[in-house]
Amino acid sequence: MSPADFYIDRVAQWLASSRSAVVLTGAGISTESGIPDFRSPGGVWSKYRTVYFDEFLASADGRYEYWRQKCEMHREFGPAQPNEGHQVLARWEAAGRIRGVITQNIDGLHQMAGSRRVLELHGTARQAACLDCSARYDIEPLIAQFLADDRVPDCPACGGRLKHATISFGQMLPPDVLMEATRWSRDADLMLAIGSSLVVTPAADLPRITRERGGRFVIINRDPTPLDEIADATIPGSIGETLTSLHAELTT
Repeated sequence: MSPADFYIDRVAQWLASSRSAVVLTGAGISTESGIPDFRSPGGVWSKYRTVYFDEFLASADGRYEYWRQKCEMHREFGPAQPNEGHQVLARWEAAGRIRGVITQNIDGLHQMAGSRRVLELHGTARQAACLDCSARYDIEPLIAQFLADDRVPDCPACGGRLKHATISFGQMLPPDVLMEATRWSRDADLMLAIGSSLVVTPAADLPRITRERGGRFVIINRDPTPLDEIADATIPGSIGETLTSLHAELTT
């Protein structure tokens, strides 16, 4: 038995006996759907300057640059479909094997795969939100409007400032979502961190909460992370293949 097979067998046993397992996902689970990691060299964040939340609020030029960048990002992930990793997690939720998914991703692929209990720490790029009246809209027509008119769309309801329903640099995470994610992590007897660099806080703090409360912690990720040393198991390699193997162990 290879080391990877050993850990897959062991993690499958932990998952089978868990009463409150939680999954934390990052960009790595979505790269297998063709969505690039925006932090990588050549990614959008390496090509353009950051538009901070304060600049978005104060400056029409800042809002225009923000929308221009978001439209380019949308071309990258708009057509993407869930991969086998997303689908396995949706099956586990439906079967009651996991409580739900806490995600750092904004692509909505977990919901498209069928997951129902998803806590989006950084919001969703599938919608726009008005900062003035809180109305929400599907993003596709607004992307088309920006590209056609070359101007930032206004809120149809109040004429206010429309922004992707994502969390920008300098913007607070939604307190209710973070509070629920913290509660899930505190209650978890097993956390699987999948495709996350485990660098960005507060998401990177959640596994520590699970470990401090006595729960097991497993990392499935292509590269090493700063939390490898506190993990009960680390499995490198393809996320889709790893989750498919775990699912096979659980159903045999």
